[in-house]
Amino acid sequence: MTTLFDPIQLGAVSAPNRVLMAPLTRGRATRDHVPTPIMADYYAQRASAGLIISEATGISQQGLGWPFAPGIWSDEQVEAWKPITQAVHDKGGRIIVQLWHMGRAVHSSVTGEQPVSSSATAAPGEVHSYEGKKPYETARPLAIEEIPGLIDTYVRAAHNAIAAGFDGVQIHAANGYLIDEFLRDNSNFRDDIYGGSVENRVRLLREVTQAVVDAIGADRVSVRLSPNGDSQGVNDSDPATLFAAAADVLNAIGIAFLELREPGPNGTFGATDVPRQSPLIRQHFKGPLVLNSDYDAQRAQADLDSGLADAISFGRPLMANPDLVERLRDGATLNAPQSMATWYGQGEAGYTDYPTLEQEKTAA
Repeated sequence: MTTLFDPIQLGAVSAPNRVLMAPLTRGRATRDHVPTPIMADYYAQRASAGLIISEATGISQQGLGWPFAPGIWSDEQVEAWKPITQAVHDKGGRIIVQLWHMGRAVHSSVTGEQPVSSSATAAPGEVHSYEGKKPYETARPLAIEEIPGLIDTYVRAAHNAIAAGFDGVQIHAANGYLIDEFLRDNSNFRDDIYGGSVENRVRLLREVTQAVVDAIGADRVSVRLSPNGDSQGVNDSDPATLFAAAADVLNAIGIAFLELREPGPNGTFGATDVPRQSPLIRQHFKGPLVLNSDYDAQRAQADLDSGLADAISFGRPLMANPDLVERLRDGATLNAPQSMATWYGQGEAGYTDYPTLEQEKTAA
């Protein structure tokens, strides 16, 4: 039987185990979205994961509204990422960057312009800004003539990622951000070729993915989807039909792997009664399938045993346990994450100060 500790080929990446690091926004870059040296320490500490998927990283100022999140559109950002990827590689690790356009989930005080989306909608609740939380603003619909330029920003970001030393990229098409806003029918009310039918709503996902694949190769491109239930106010009335079609598109393109974030009814960071779509998606996507959300070792192994998943991505467990692979293999107790205030704050607290199992044993 396959275990979490067996190797797996994910396109061009030879992962030594199936414990992947899920993308986790941490807010340790500068106000100009330039990565900082402490980020090299953080990622290098977690290099024993089979593959690190970096925190969501902006492809443009328009699409990056999270304070102190990193970007990858400028030369300065690319140069600042290089010592981070090198630190991971020096520890024997592998790292890809998640390419992020937040769509309507930004605020003009951070981006300098009105949010954009598939349609003129606003996310529910409040958005993070440098001045604290503010109500979300109504987005303007992207004009159809703007979409080729949008796709070009993904391509430039992918080229920049390779130049920065990343082993590949992940296209963020989940969690209520821009591509997800085009995919789902409660946020996409367009009447052009990007709206209406399922075929039209998956068009942007297909075009972005194909363009990035053409730029850096299918074996270095993955995608993240969140196919079940509401995510930041984005939802769909028929997720089975929609995400089966999306899986068919990604399967035809031949991406390296597909990651699904699928919270359940008792999810600890988002919950939904909408059933997981992974059993259906598994029938349509034939490449490696990576599952995520509230996994422990037992549930992870069960989904590997059943053939539903090929690997599991862990978020908060890897945040709080840089040596998660060793702890899972040994059945050791896991550290709990520190308070949420440290998740996105500046500095070392709750970031690079979690002990390894070896350090705990030495201290004892």
